[in-house]
Amino acid sequence: MSLLNVSVQKQVIQVFNQIKFPVRLLVFSQGEGGALECQMCQDTRQLIEEVAALSDKVSVEVYDFVSDATIAKQYGVDKIPAVVIAGEKDYGIRFYGIPSGYEFSSLIEGILSIGRREPKLNKKTVQEIQRLNRPVHIQVFVTPT
Repeated sequence: MSLLNVSVQKQVIQVFNQIKFPVRLLVFSQGEGGALECQMCQDTRQLIEEVAALSDKVSVEVYDFVSDATIAKQYGVDKIPAVVIAGEKDYGIRFYGIPSGYEFSSLIEGILSIGRREPKLNKKTVQEIQRLNRPVHIQVFVTPT
């Protein structure tokens, strides 16, 4: 059974028409289909696969958190389920937990940002970011309240 209804699929396809560059979605879960699978891993994997199927510019790579620990470490993934949104390089965008509900639009916007390679930031913000001279760790928490 599909997690995305036809109406949502049509909306995402329309948005994904703006994607110019390939986007990779790396899903980290555990024990695919088995007793060790985390609570939301299967639904997260299914959701990401359904989203990726809506554009030929979006691909999915599924990794097991335990057996692919080296890859998880490479991407700084320390909990599951996790989704990394990357292009030709890793931009540091991560989703932990299933990106559904309110987080779904953030997932789509993240994919679009990487696929367009054009930040939706005003000029002054971009100039301020360019002034940074050391790595900065930014975390965004999304909640409907």
